[in-house]
Amino acid sequence: MTKARILIVEDEALIAMMLEDFVETLGHEVAGIVDSLETGLAAVAETEFDLAMLDVNLRDGKVSWPIADALDDADKPFLFTSGGDLEKPPERHRRRPFLAKPFTLEGVRDALETGLRTE
Repeated sequence: MTKARILIVEDEALIAMMLEDFVETLGHEVAGIVDSLETGLAAVAETEFDLAMLDVNLRDGKVSWPIADALDDADKPFLFTSGGDLEKPPERHRRRPFLAKPFTLEGVRDALETGLRTE
């Protein structure tokens, strides 16, 4: 797989750092890390990346569906991540790859390969 730029949308700092480490260990580059709905929406418009990893549940009880909508509208590939109860994604996003917590290096590798292949 070629080197890809990955945008990470994750509101838990330790998990974001772990994902950053995994992404770099797998030979990819982190294009950015954002931790809220608002910064995620801004990153979709302003950041160059090949794939986004979206935590479903963000701070303040918000979910990342609006970010997923913006990515889909911009025809940018993404996958979902979650560790808690996963609310069913909206119909338009149900075929997107999903990575469950706790993350492993192998799981992240497989999810990235799947997400990059479906672009």
